[in-house]
Amino acid sequence: MEDLYQMLLLIGVGFLAGVINTLAGGGSIFTLPVLLFLGLPPAIANGTNRIPIVVQSLSGALGYKSKGVSTFPFNIYLGISASIGAFLGAQIALDISGLLFNRILAIIMLVFGLLILIQSKKFSVDLPERLTGKYLLYGILGFFLIGIYGGFINAGIGIVIMIFLNRVNHLSLVKTNATKVVVVFIYSTIALALFTYYDAVDWKLGGGMAVGTSLGAWFSSRWSVKKGDHVIRLAMLITILIMALKLWFF
Repeated sequence: MEDLYQMLLLIGVGFLAGVINTLAGGGSIFTLPVLLFLGLPPAIANGTNRIPIVVQSLSGALGYKSKGVSTFPFNIYLGISASIGAFLGAQIALDISGLLFNRILAIIMLVFGLLILIQSKKFSVDLPERLTGKYLLYGILGFFLIGIYGGFINAGIGIVIMIFLNRVNHLSLVKTNATKVVVVFIYSTIALALFTYYDAVDWKLGGGMAVGTSLGAWFSSRWSVKKGDHVIRLAMLITILIMALKLWFF
């Protein structure tokens, strides 16, 4: 019975994370602490968390694709660049001690929360997309750095990706999300492979959480296309509020 409750918890938290990650970002802020709470060592919790990230990203990408939303081949270029960074970031995460990992995570969450709180500039809409030439190069270089962080922890990276793609490449929020889930799927697969190689993945717990995240990602990706950018913007504001409350009180 305890295993059943544990699995229901993982699916429920996973569903919430899948919705949040697909519409905005920050789902790992919920999933990582749950995995740590269930007794996993930091490195294994970090590796296990990649399972729902990979599954939900694939589900979200298929959901957007089913609605005809794609930035191919731009998203592939960014995914390859981010994968190189993610390999380096995951290696760093595997090499540090559990105590240091927890302290770094706490500092990153604090800094990230402050950045979100002071982010006041509205997202650009209805601007011509910039996906080629120097802006493609900016994207490739930027996503190499983003990939390093993604491979290391990944928590909260979705909003960073959305801000970058909107500011630099002028993608609408719907297209930003569609690009994000493809890129995250590509580099997270590389990170998961590395964590698996070092036996730092609990497939049972990660699989249960992945069921929830895939359902949440599929639902939210298709629903957000119907509702448009204003719904995604609202989801981002809610996510930012939750992050701020979590950082302040817990």
